Amino acid sequence: MKSYQFAEYGGTLTEYDNPTPTPEGDQVLVRVEACGVCHSDIHIWEGFFDMGGGNKMELSRAHQLPFTLGHEIVGEVVAVGDSAAGVAVGDKRVVYPWIGCGTCPVCQSGEEHLCARPSNLGVNAAGGYADHVLVSHPRHLHAYGDIAPALACTYACSGLTAYSALMKAKSRAENRSLLIIGAGGVGMAGLAIAQTIFDKCEIIVADIDEAKLDAAKAAGAAHVINSTAPDAAKQVLKLTGGGAAAAIDFVGAAASGQFGVGTIAKGGTLVVVGLFGGALTVPMPLFPLKAMSIQGSYVGSPQEMDDLMALVRAGKIQPIPVEARALGLADQTVRDLRDGKVVGRIVLEPAF
Repeated sequence: MKSYQFAEYGGTLTEYDNPTPTPEGDQVLVRVEACGVCHSDIHIWEGFFDMGGGNKMELSRAHQLPFTLGHEIVGEVVAVGDSAAGVAVGDKRVVYPWIGCGTCPVCQSGEEHLCARPSNLGVNAAGGYADHVLVSHPRHLHAYGDIAPALACTYACSGLTAYSALMKAKSRAENRSLLIIGAGGVGMAGLAIAQTIFDKCEIIVADIDEAKLDAAKAAGAAHVINSTAPDAAKQVLKLTGGGAAAAIDFVGAAASGQFGVGTIAKGGTLVVVGLFGGALTVPMPLFPLKAMSIQGSYVGSPQEMDDLMALVRAGKIQPIPVEARALGLADQTVRDLRDGKVVGRIVLEPAF
């Protein structure tokens, strides 16, 4: 089995050749057809999250190196364990990677993605920057219909993460306004999905990159705003008549969080999704004076994955821009994403 791994944090992703695993019990072996490259891959590769103020959340104990990244995985089932039910060799599936222990109260409540003992593919366990991946149970596999595999894999994270965040903002934004902060892969997925799940909503997209704003406008945003403009916040307030009913921060930086707080209306909600890093300082009186709420959103639940994939199979989600690259370009691709050179989503495709 070929995979691209890093042997030290921040080091080069290089090719490794190891024995292909054999599935046992409920396990399923998937031959990877495509794997998306996500911004959170950068943090795992670098070995830390930026907590602001010079503080870091170190990941040095989270992985046994060398490690294989990649959690947006699609492929073909090529082998199954002797007790794996409901799946067959030859099935084409998207892999739900947010895998918990399966037995704790959190997992049993349906929030497996929030398990305190996760085995998330590409995050805690070997992922999809490889030609095969071992999946612990068939329940993590989802049919994706007639769309291209390179697009299908993006729904395991960028699509699911956007969907879950949108559902948290839906009650506020419906029939009013939604501000999407960040038009990267997840933000573009959010724009596409919002146009399906909201009956009526004015969607504004803010970003610092004009190319990404052009892509967002072409994809259906009612308005786009360069958030580095001196009057960017005023533009949002004017367009919405006092502030966006809800905002989703798909960047998760100090500046994007401040922009969100400054542009939501009274009673508004800011949902923070991105993991770029930094710290957000908010004056305490603003919470009661604006009656605002700030909520985090982490990927999505198994049920939300079911709901999203039903929309995908029904052809109700507009595709996001996807660029396919050979798996051998994994190292260059991670660095391109880190340096802000990517519009939409890049997916890596192994050669067979």
